[in-house]
Amino acid sequence: MGKQILSADNTAPAAPAALASLLNPQSLAVERIRILLADDHTEFLQELRALLDGQYEIAATVFDGKALTEAVELLQPDLVICDISMPVMTGFEAASRMRSLGLKTKLIFLTIHTSPAYVRRALKLGAQGYISKLRTIEQLMPAISRVLDGGTFISPELQPTR
Repeated sequence: MGKQILSADNTAPAAPAALASLLNPQSLAVERIRILLADDHTEFLQELRALLDGQYEIAATVFDGKALTEAVELLQPDLVICDISMPVMTGFEAASRMRSLGLKTKLIFLTIHTSPAYVRRALKLGAQGYISKLRTIEQLMPAISRVLDGGTFISPELQPTR
């Protein structure tokens, strides 16, 4: 006869089936980062979604700033990637609203606006990232990684002077 392995309290270990019933199947699932996308250009939003969809969970896509604030409050994504110029409420207004509600969602602006004043305003509103749409392909993934790790990413060509 083989040896019986006992647990620390000298009792027989639970059978594998009994152990499996104690585990929460959801605890075994790897949670993907949830991203909410906001832009008023449908084609750009579709391209952005296609770029990110394999690596991240796209929580929602919205087309204006008011819908953005409502979706962030409801869905509480890990990250928002949004434009500044949107109808109903701008990205800046949406960011201000999100912060006034105490929402901790990380924020990256992805925009055509390259003025240092826009970058400074975005940072004052609590954005952790600011990328030129012209640099989306090469800079978005590094920006997401840095922001999710707690850092800040600004397109190098847009670094504001103090």
